[in-house]
Amino acid sequence: MKNFSNRSFLKIMDLTGDEIEFLTDLSVKMDGYKNPTGPCSGKNAALIFEKTSTRTRCAFEVAMNDLGINTVYLDSSTSQLGKKESVKDTARVLGGMFNAIVYRGFGQERVDTLAAYSKIPVFNALTNESHPTQIIADFAVIKNTFGTLKGVTLAYFGDARYNMGNSLMTGCAKVGMNFIACSPKEYKPSEELIKTCVKIAEETGATISFTEDPLEAAAKADVIYTDVWVSMGEPDEIWEKRIKDLLPYQVNKKVIDGSNAKIVLHCLPSFHNLETEIAMDVYKKFGLKELEITDEVFEQFESSIFEEARYRLLSIKAIILATLTVENYDPFGR
Repeated sequence: MKNFSNRSFLKIMDLTGDEIEFLTDLSVKMDGYKNPTGPCSGKNAALIFEKTSTRTRCAFEVAMNDLGINTVYLDSSTSQLGKKESVKDTARVLGGMFNAIVYRGFGQERVDTLAAYSKIPVFNALTNESHPTQIIADFAVIKNTFGTLKGVTLAYFGDARYNMGNSLMTGCAKVGMNFIACSPKEYKPSEELIKTCVKIAEETGATISFTEDPLEAAAKADVIYTDVWVSMGEPDEIWEKRIKDLLPYQVNKKVIDGSNAKIVLHCLPSFHNLETEIAMDVYKKFGLKELEITDEVFEQFESSIFEEARYRLLSIKAIILATLTVENYDPFGR
């Protein structure tokens, strides 16, 4: 077993390709695994969620419960983080009370500071720049589908500048998967990150490429991936520009018909119909019933999308078990 003992899990770039593969494989083995009296029993974890969540919060709480870890949930209304108390001071307080911290929120610097000053493992449950636990879940679904990660081509449609685009590109480069970002030029990851990932890819046999042509990306893809275009709370003018820029990159029937992709993935939530308040608001303002993916395609590939959601629990359980146990602990006794 790889040695993750007492390590923080902050971004995919911190892991080697072998470590990503190990956590991917361990995630699959976590299906049905519970050990509430095992080596994690009696530990305590603080869950700091400055951004709300369904899958991530449920996955962390259920995973920790299955492993015998007690949790305390703190949101922006019940924590002084960054308001009356600095992130550094909060980290030092929590570090004296807990065995681990989970953080979901805004800038990467906040989760990095929590890790640096708490001196206990910190798990990044999403920042603006990175979403590492999601990548392990995604890769587990991909490996289950293809039997391997190396050589598989993933095409990401939409806004590739932030956490999912950054993390998928990095993860693909590390494990030898081919990554295509299909987006307008101004929606690419940073040049610095691209250069770093291209260099890594040269060593692993992966390719990193970019196109503004959805049909070109679709034709090469084994996996098609998309995500929401705008974060909640952003002003209407951002929505209007983002929708105008990214509508040509919607994953729709034309894209699917031009592809041999076996699966479509989406980290959710998705605006594929009018069954949410936000979707109805978008429809009233912009006249669109579907955004990043059409309802037809979403329902066609719902099995892979919701299997991906289920793997959020399994991947997080694997990460926790690897991190909060003794060095080289093997849960399967090999």
